Amino acid sequence: MTLHERIGEVTERIARRSHDARARYLERIDKAVSATPKRSKLGCANLAHGFAACGPSDKHDLREGTVPNLAIVTAYNDMLSAHQPYEGYPALIRKAANEVGAVAQVAGGVPAMCDGVTQGEAGMELSLFSRDVIALSTAVALSHQMFDAAVYLGICDKIVPGLVIGALSFGHLPAVFVPAGPMTSGLPNDEKSRIRQLYAEGKVGRDALLEAESQSYHGPGTCTFYGTANSNQMLMEIMGLHLPGSSFVNPNTPLREELTRAAARRALGLTALGNEFTPVGRLFDEKVVVNGVVGLHATGGSTNHTIHLIAMAAAAGITLTWEDFSDLAEAVPLLTRIYPNGKADVNHFQAAGGMGFLIRELIGAGLLHKDVKTVWGTGLDGYAIEPMLDEAGGLTWREAETESRDTAILRGVGEAFQPTGGLKVLKGPLGHAVIKTSAVAHERHVIEAPARVFHSQEELQQAFRAGSLTGDFIAVVRFQGPKANGMPELHKLMPPLGVLQDRGQRVALVTDGRMSGASGKVPAAIHVTPEAVDGGPIAKIQDGDVIRLDAVTGRLEILVEDHIWAQRLPAVADLSTSAFGVGRELFAPLRASVGAADKGATIFSGIAA
Repeated sequence: MTLHERIGEVTERIARRSHDARARYLERIDKAVSATPKRSKLGCANLAHGFAACGPSDKHDLREGTVPNLAIVTAYNDMLSAHQPYEGYPALIRKAANEVGAVAQVAGGVPAMCDGVTQGEAGMELSLFSRDVIALSTAVALSHQMFDAAVYLGICDKIVPGLVIGALSFGHLPAVFVPAGPMTSGLPNDEKSRIRQLYAEGKVGRDALLEAESQSYHGPGTCTFYGTANSNQMLMEIMGLHLPGSSFVNPNTPLREELTRAAARRALGLTALGNEFTPVGRLFDEKVVVNGVVGLHATGGSTNHTIHLIAMAAAAGITLTWEDFSDLAEAVPLLTRIYPNGKADVNHFQAAGGMGFLIRELIGAGLLHKDVKTVWGTGLDGYAIEPMLDEAGGLTWREAETESRDTAILRGVGEAFQPTGGLKVLKGPLGHAVIKTSAVAHERHVIEAPARVFHSQEELQQAFRAGSLTGDFIAVVRFQGPKANGMPELHKLMPPLGVLQDRGQRVALVTDGRMSGASGKVPAAIHVTPEAVDGGPIAKIQDGDVIRLDAVTGRLEILVEDHIWAQRLPAVADLSTSAFGVGRELFAPLRASVGAADKGATIFSGIAA
């Protein structure tokens, strides 16, 4: 199938825009490539420190420099359900490396916080910045120059993007990302959402809410809804950084363990010491970035990646913009219905055909670049396969399904759920914003209503409990951007707004903050840029101003007379409550230096350039 014209156009303009920065990046990583292990050039004391704790065989091999050494960078902790399975991975990986005559060492750990635990709490104001801290931690782990390739163990929201940024700073090394998989299905996500709304209305108590949440989040693995964590896994696979079909295999299963061993062997096969050298900085190119955006649109993926993918691309010298997202959305149909834009979870998606079917369909329609490098050693068309165990328990592969096993969850391009993707960029006098439309009913894609202005999600919740949120309105929750307070997710706004919408009110949200990847049915213009603390137009909105949010034409309008708007001064907020506590004082330098949301909300702006 010929590549879709729009996919080609956007890819070409990204390449032109990125040409100089990308060339400088590639020149830097090429200079770092060595045909012999970097550790062989270390001083004797340096090298001795590097293998001091190894067993005799590994120590001998590292001393002689005769075999590849695999770095393990891990986000393991046993509080996060998604990351708890990683506890046993280093032993599996070391054994797999030894079996092929190589060595593996845990190079370092990176922090891994859970947005599910910190939602609505002060700790959420560290969440976005944890991505950049993870990138820094990855660089520290690899700075010893003991390694020929790396495997990255991470799943959740900021963790995978941070690991990718860190890996790309060592772009001369091959990299394979190793998932742990989703937990088994628990309480259906729509039932969980129903209980949350009942709790918000005061119709059920905390015991009922906690029981529902515990039935939803009940074991090892990622949460099963299609939020940022599972969007990360989709991205790593469709960008060729996972082994094919490995994203959504449940933890602690024989297949999961075999895939982990295979990932280690594959990473070792990609080093400069062999014949398939594939540095991650070369693999991660403009076509791969576009494939990632296409995957987000086709699956109704997390809005957080309108920030993260931009930051990840920038780390490889590639400039991606919100306009690129928007233009690609017009060409890519929605092929999945996974909560929040459907009732199914990722286990149901996997059972319906999963990533192999999805990739096959998108390639067949000319919507993906198949001529890319992957860690599998093929083009992306080599990912239209599924892993399985043979009769002896060994890993083997079969062709992906040619038809969906459940068309209520996963469909081919010819019978897509809707003709365009799930993300839309909004423009207008209030600035730039992003909206996720895949879970929003079509009759709510345009909302025009007076503003109700709040400076925190707590203020809105108080107004809801007081019964003062009557009639149609657009909630403006501002001073929530990266410079103001770290750009926390405002997921706790969804239950009260969802209740009001279900009562028949026409409601929407406009904010310079973020929403969870699980947010859905209420129209939400998020990531408004410039943010309020920078004097962005959102800071000038007053109660009663009529706002028009139009996700059809991609406009975000303020219907105030020009002369009144021009004379109005931006509001100022007291942000002192976000300056201290739960470690927030340590992050003041990051708030001071962070870039805008549409540039990736990163402290690394301009580094790759």
